[in-house]
Amino acid sequence: MSELENRRERLEFNKLQKRLRRNVGRAIADFNMIEEGDKIMVCLSGGKDSYAMLDILLNLQKTAPVSFELVAVNMDQKQPGFPEHVLPEYLQSLGVPYHIVEKDTYSVVKEVVPEGKTTCGLCSRLRRGTLYGFAEEIGATKVALGHHKDDIVETLFLNMFYGGRLKAMPPKLRADDGRNIVIRPLAYCRESDLMKFAEHKDFPIIPCNLCGSQENLQRQAIKKMLQEWDRQFPGRSENIFAALTRVSPSQLADGDLYDFVNLELDRAKPAAAVRDDQAIERRVNSWVPDGDEREEAPLYIEALNL
Repeated sequence: MSELENRRERLEFNKLQKRLRRNVGRAIADFNMIEEGDKIMVCLSGGKDSYAMLDILLNLQKTAPVSFELVAVNMDQKQPGFPEHVLPEYLQSLGVPYHIVEKDTYSVVKEVVPEGKTTCGLCSRLRRGTLYGFAEEIGATKVALGHHKDDIVETLFLNMFYGGRLKAMPPKLRADDGRNIVIRPLAYCRESDLMKFAEHKDFPIIPCNLCGSQENLQRQAIKKMLQEWDRQFPGRSENIFAALTRVSPSQLADGDLYDFVNLELDRAKPAAAVRDDQAIERRVNSWVPDGDEREEAPLYIEALNL
């Protein structure tokens, strides 16, 4: 590789690294993920996302406006062939405090789930329960998970298509029992960026032989659908994620979120001016890029429903 190519590669990586750090910093600020004196338990799976999360948090820790502690935790689920030495050696090289939690969930999953069926759901529940308990044990105030923007959008569609629920992964969550707060610092990061980052950093990736190799996962089907959408309509996944941050309960149909039953007329105030459809049309057209189909422009769709 020539010197010019090396310089270009370094420049691209620096831009990528700054973008990831900026996105993580913005997510932390938007959702108040990390506060003064927090002890953050960073959950490491051995995959690219959790490695990147730890790397970025370690860098942000140096310049953050608040003081916080990081402790890395990996759960050894006793999968056959799991390279137990990889994570301890890596974390020791960084000088990061860490714990390896040993729990044989592999045997439980293989015993309960029929052959050929998806194991991810049960596996993640067992892992989450163990990690939540361990967070309390070590006095962690936040549990950091490595889910990124693509994971969040995929989960939205998984819940809609297979569970009939409008639900995703929030960037910050209090556990149902109130005893743990989960944060997802990578919530604004795209998986494609994290893949490039991991490749450049040469993280010692540990593949998941229990569930990651199952090609019939529903999540893989959703991922493929979203990737195809993004190829045909660039920015669609970004718009879907943005929709999760701009929810209008009165425009949905959940009676627990909005009181449809007791709606009443309210004509106490003067009526608003009659809308000017032509003015709306002109305003909308100015925001629709040349060559784009109108139906793909969210503002136009919104205007049609005024």
